[in-house]
Amino acid sequence: MTVTATTERTPASARPGQGPAQESRVRRAAVTTALLAPAGITVIGLVLVPLLLVVRNSFASADAYGGIQGGYTLANYQDLLDPIYLKVFGYSLGMAALNTLVCLVLGYVVSYYLAGRPPQRQMLLLLLIIVPFWTDFLVRTFAWINLLSPGGPVNSLTDAIGLTDGNTQWIPSQGASFIGLVYAFLPTAIFPIYASLRGVDNSLGEAARDLGCGWWRVHTRVLLPISRPGMLAAALLTFIPTLGVFVIPVLLGGGRDQLVGNLIVTLYTEFRNQPMGAAASVVLLLLMVASMAVFGLAARRLRRKSA
Repeated sequence: MTVTATTERTPASARPGQGPAQESRVRRAAVTTALLAPAGITVIGLVLVPLLLVVRNSFASADAYGGIQGGYTLANYQDLLDPIYLKVFGYSLGMAALNTLVCLVLGYVVSYYLAGRPPQRQMLLLLLIIVPFWTDFLVRTFAWINLLSPGGPVNSLTDAIGLTDGNTQWIPSQGASFIGLVYAFLPTAIFPIYASLRGVDNSLGEAARDLGCGWWRVHTRVLLPISRPGMLAAALLTFIPTLGVFVIPVLLGGGRDQLVGNLIVTLYTEFRNQPMGAAASVVLLLLMVASMAVFGLAARRLRRKSA
């Protein structure tokens, strides 16, 4: 009887599994859940739910007015196999690849120049790169319209050096659209590459030159391998957003050569075919996921080589 009474009077905190350590873990888990709940609800409400709706609508049928009628069909994806739409997807991939290549080359050159400057001057130059992008995206695009318009600053410069004679129609054109893409995504390529080159000692290049490496070998054999993680991140941050751009091709290109983003807007607004627009959105999402998978595999392979 005495043993039984003693057991009944044992405090809960002294029982196995009910100690202060477990109470502390439960309290930390509750606090973590409370802190993550607003972000989780936001992601679910503003990302996952709309995404699921788009995927569901991509399999739906369109009514007489282009709205969502319901049902399940693969006709929307079959219609996207038309050569006209395939041309848009192919053009978008090619333009994204070309824009990524140009941004990587220019970004590496600018980053190499920045990394070789004194620290104070580096901050000033980075600020000069960032400040223009504090302005709204549309305002900067309209600025390019003024720069490239007939009789504008670019036209005056080309007249002065003898490349053109009189007012020249630079916009709308495919070249103007590509210039806008490079201008829009060049900073996103500069910063990751600069972060990779910033920690490189300048004496490393000097040592390579002392060992007989020329300018080309110093970059291809020494600096480029070091900057590969930044180059890979820059390619990812440039290629994927370029696929979904729709403002620049409309304002600077006149909508003649459409990207996937322009196709989606056209299907939703002009053709008034919401299910097919949703299907094009899903295809664009799959292209982005596939691109991220390719870049992820490249990053994993790079880490294995470094190890």
